[in-house]
Amino acid sequence: MINIFILQYSNILEINPIIYNFNPYNFTMLPNCDIITAFYFYLKRNSMLEGKLRDSIGKTNAKALKRDGYLIANIYGKGKENIHCAFKRNDFIKYMRSKQTLIFPVKVGGNTHNVVVQEYQKDPVTSEILHVDMMFAEKGYVAKYKVPVKVTGSPVGLKNKGVLVFSRKRVAVKCDAAVLPNDYTLDVSSLDVGHAILVRDLPAIEGVSVIEKPSVAIVGVIKAK
Repeated sequence: MINIFILQYSNILEINPIIYNFNPYNFTMLPNCDIITAFYFYLKRNSMLEGKLRDSIGKTNAKALKRDGYLIANIYGKGKENIHCAFKRNDFIKYMRSKQTLIFPVKVGGNTHNVVVQEYQKDPVTSEILHVDMMFAEKGYVAKYKVPVKVTGSPVGLKNKGVLVFSRKRVAVKCDAAVLPNDYTLDVSSLDVGHAILVRDLPAIEGVSVIEKPSVAIVGVIKAK
């Protein structure tokens, strides 16, 4: 049944049925989600971002790639040779919006690497992404990473004419890639005007060292002007 399903819908979904081992009986179904939709989300979750190696790192090559819809990227890491590459801009943005983990695989030049995004360079006027720096993230290797901050709840301070403000959208940590958290999720429900969550308030994670000053604010509520 499974093989028949994959063969039947492989053309519609534009995938190669040979490379997927999809078991619809062992897949978490969403409410009101049929098997085709479930398979689509399975592919999205298990898809890989693919890029191309750059022929040169000169400005002429970069301009040509940008005209063709590519985003210039660099992948680096201690003891590793830098990889100068490019990704289709729209594919990259869609993948970044849908990925569920901080570490993700990319395929460049026939090789697959686990990486994390370290920095984006954006146009100061349009905020368009111009360049992205990524770093190798390998288990067994300790490095410095930037972990995104997410919040849950609605601060009580909003009812007192307060505004929720982020001082840090990412927190610098040092750890092995094997224990790197996907994010720090903070409950801001109890924050009133003038209150903040500091670096020292972050939950402790075994093997992960936060390398920010303990007194630095991450998110807080200030009085609206």
